[in-house]
Amino acid sequence: MDCYRRRHVAVVVTAIQLERLRRRRDSRRRFWVHPVIAQRQERGQFWALYQNLRDHEDQFFGYMRMSIPSFDELLGLLESRLMHQDTFMRDSIPPVERLVITLRYLGTGQSLASLHYAFLVGKSTASVIIRETYMAIWDALHAAVMAQPHKEQWKEIADVFQQTCQFPNCAGAIDGKHIRIKKPVRSGSQYYNYKKYFSFVLFAMCDANYSFRYIDVGSYGSRSDSAVFAHSDFGKMLQDKALDLPEHTALPGTTSPAMPFVFVGDEAFALGENLMRPYSSRGLSLARRVFNYRLTRARRVVECAFGILANKWQFLHTPIHLKLETAISAVKAACVLHNFVRARDGYNLEDSLTHSLHSHRPSVVRGHRQGAAVREQFTAYFMLPHGALPWQLDAI
Repeated sequence: MDCYRRRHVAVVVTAIQLERLRRRRDSRRRFWVHPVIAQRQERGQFWALYQNLRDHEDQFFGYMRMSIPSFDELLGLLESRLMHQDTFMRDSIPPVERLVITLRYLGTGQSLASLHYAFLVGKSTASVIIRETYMAIWDALHAAVMAQPHKEQWKEIADVFQQTCQFPNCAGAIDGKHIRIKKPVRSGSQYYNYKKYFSFVLFAMCDANYSFRYIDVGSYGSRSDSAVFAHSDFGKMLQDKALDLPEHTALPGTTSPAMPFVFVGDEAFALGENLMRPYSSRGLSLARRVFNYRLTRARRVVECAFGILANKWQFLHTPIHLKLETAISAVKAACVLHNFVRARDGYNLEDSLTHSLHSHRPSVVRGHRQGAAVREQFTAYFMLPHGALPWQLDAI
């Protein structure tokens, strides 16, 4: 019996080895460089279009999603990071071509196969290019375009909120959005959200100019906004009073009480001294309905920012078919590019009207007494002559 078992094991092992040998033999490349790819510099999309596009600014903007000066500035920041050394066997792909390939993926959401045929680079090469370029974009830009504001900058952000949204002492708007992805390997149901698809969360805080001031990317899609916020560095710093917010200041037209600077969010977030959320919709008084309206006018800027982001970088309109780490890097790169391009080229507000980033399902979270008192102060202020808007009663 033991002899039979040993013979059987030997046969199985031999079969496995033969199968591995067959696969290795079949996987041998017929070409060192495929004849199609060998024509990259004659027929590849970059080599065929790039110089012509630079002669037509509108076409360049549509293709790259940014102006020529913005592209040149970005390339200057990335060039040394994307430079690869030529070898005896082949020349490396230049930084400008690497950047163009990456921007086309972000701007269109093309598959790696589409990039392969459009730019005549290998699929694995395209994958490496976009992964390295995402990381380079984040490393080069995030400290400059997404630095933590200091006290005076918080005041400037609040001034813009007051001017554009008429919500005083507002330091930012927060929200979380689902980014649709393919199921990560061995992830179970961690990334499976209530909308019945796989996603991770992009949590963001933005200012009234639709720029992201803080992002947290990659939390499980099954988590609620409040849980993502609580575990984020931003949430912890707000809890620990480490954001360098300005001292309490009286609201415009008043001398007291001194009010804290606050962030505004939807009902998924817990009420706090520095975090305002709307009242529950049941049995609201007139004053509370006005407060909800005024808060919504300030909070909508983060929704608009998500809309502008998704409609410029349209890979967010479809599930991201990349490895989880690469998908997270792509979203981080898109967010800093959003700020970079926004500051230089402006934005089209119509782009914010529709997008494919889905909000979390609201969950019931408890606030605390101090936060409730701050909210009541804002509610009363919005009904005073110097705090009310002429159209607010008509709007509700």
